[in-house]
Order: sequence, then structure tokens, then C-alpha cells
Amino acid sequence: MPARLLSLVAALLVAAAVAGCTLGPGGSNDKGAHLTVTRDFGARTLVSAREESIPGGQTVMRFLSGEADVETRYGGRFVNAIEGVRSDLEGGRQRDWFYFVNGIEADVGAAERRVSGGDRVWWDYRDWSAAMRVPAVVGSYPEPFLSGSEGKRFPVRLDCAENAQDECRDVADRLDRAGVLASIAGIGAVTGKNVLRILVGEWEDVRGEAAAHEIEEGPGTSGVFARPARGASGYEIDLLDPQGRVVRRLGAGAGIVAAARFEGQQPTWVVSGTDAAGLERAVRLVGVSTLRDRFAVATAGQAPIPLPVRAGAG
Repeated sequence: MPARLLSLVAALLVAAAVAGCTLGPGGSNDKGAHLTVTRDFGARTLVSAREESIPGGQTVMRFLSGEADVETRYGGRFVNAIEGVRSDLEGGRQRDWFYFVNGIEADVGAAERRVSGGDRVWWDYRDWSAAMRVPAVVGSYPEPFLSGSEGKRFPVRLDCAENAQDECRDVADRLDRAGVLASIAGIGAVTGKNVLRILVGEWEDVRGEAAAHEIEEGPGTSGVFARPARGASGYEIDLLDPQGRVVRRLGAGAGIVAAARFEGQQPTWVVSGTDAAGLERAVRLVGVSTLRDRFAVATAGQAPIPLPVRAGAG
């Protein structure tokens, strides 16, 4: 979360409900936890470390301070710099440190957030001019499906389009190999707030779901730097840069794996394509090596394309 602006921090805290943590101050957890520090939407890794045993009462701030050079402000409660990379304002664009736990954007300060066994804590330094919030990312896969959030695991459900049964089974197999058991339902099934969902289908079939609709509205709403839309000859996916500008347009055979979070629900992942070929390609993106430290990933059939697209990429 931003480390400089108290007003922004306050707004985020008001906007999100804070869940309780199951790890008490007196115990410890031997499942371990992993820390990643990157910059520019995961483009460059600054720190990668693992803590094999988590002390009782461990917080995200203490975890970070034990593995990296950290500068804080406001009484040590907010991060101003990591490894010498400081919050700044350049060219009218603010850049700050934000963090995720298991691919879910934090809604409290790092000094208040406890670390649970299995957590993947990810700090990223980024320009937030086009997206003040990025509620969920895919870069901690197989989290949050494996460990959930704040020590609480959630049911995982694949919501499958009618004509995507084979692709849905493929995603289920990939989850199973990662240690995640998922149930299968159809698109439009009733959703509770504490279910982690993965929508699988062509964009025409998934776009009516709330999380997919947020992605269509752009990064200011969803935090996803891509915008699928119907074009003259079918669905297309506009790939955006960190300022939300269109850099590249993908047409037939394009796929995307992204995550969004609608209102108070747990994150919903979307594995989709502009058509059947694009959906097949999107399914093949679901894996640790492809998704790790990425906010979202698209494909045109060649190398995976991390999102947002870096300046100068075509």
C-alpha cells in the first residue's frame, strides 16, 4: 500500500474490511513464508527470500525489515524506501510501494498485517497514476488457492462456460498438481463472498460476470492493464502500459489470465480468450513459471506477455 500519503492510506482502510488473523502472538508456524520485492509491476526483482519458520506475531513489516534495507515514515508504520528505491513524484506521476499477500492487495499497514504459514508476501514499487488500487494479481500462484488469506483457506471453484469443459478440466488438473482441489460449476452459479473463483471460457461467455465486466472497464476499476472488447471481426484485447495507454491490440487466438475483486468478494481469476484458440492458449499460461511475479499475463500464441506492457514494447 502507499507509504507516503496518510490521506490515501486512510481512504484504503475505510474502503476495505479487515479480516482477523489466526496466528496468535505466542506461537510460531513452521510452514514458512516467502518474500519477494520487485519494481515496475514485477519487471525487476530486488529481493527474494524465504523464512522457514515464522515467529509468533510476525508482521509483514518485520518480515520485510529482516530481509531488506528499509526506510519508514510516520513512526515506522509505512514504507518509504526498500533497497534505496524511494517513493517519489516524477513527471506528475506518483510512484510508491504496495504489497500483496498471496496475490491479494493489502488493506492495512504492514505493521498491522500478520504473516501466516505458507504466505507469499510481495512488495512492488509502481506508478499508480492509472490504477490507485490493484485488488488482486496472478503472480503468487498457486496462491491464494493453496493458503487463502490471513491463515484462512477458502473453497476454490471453477466456473466453466458450457463450451469450455475440456479447458476447465485442464485448469482443474493444473490446480490439482499444485495441491489445490477445486469444485466445478457452470457460469452464473450462485457465489458467496468467501469463495475463490476461476472463470474459464471465451470472453463472450465470461464477460457477463462482475469480475470480467470490471476488467472491461479498465485498470482504474479492476487494476488489470488490459481491456477486452468486441471488434469488427470478433473480440480483441487491448494491452495497456502503466499509464493506461493502448500499446498493442490482440485479435483472434489471443488469451489472458488476470484477477479482479468485485466488492467484498474474494478474488476471481479469469482464464479466457478472444475465441476457442485463445482460450486454449490462456489455459497453458496457468503455471508457476509463467505467472510468477506478474500482475496479469496475455498471449498471442508466442511468448507470454506480462501486463502492463512496458514502454517501447510492441
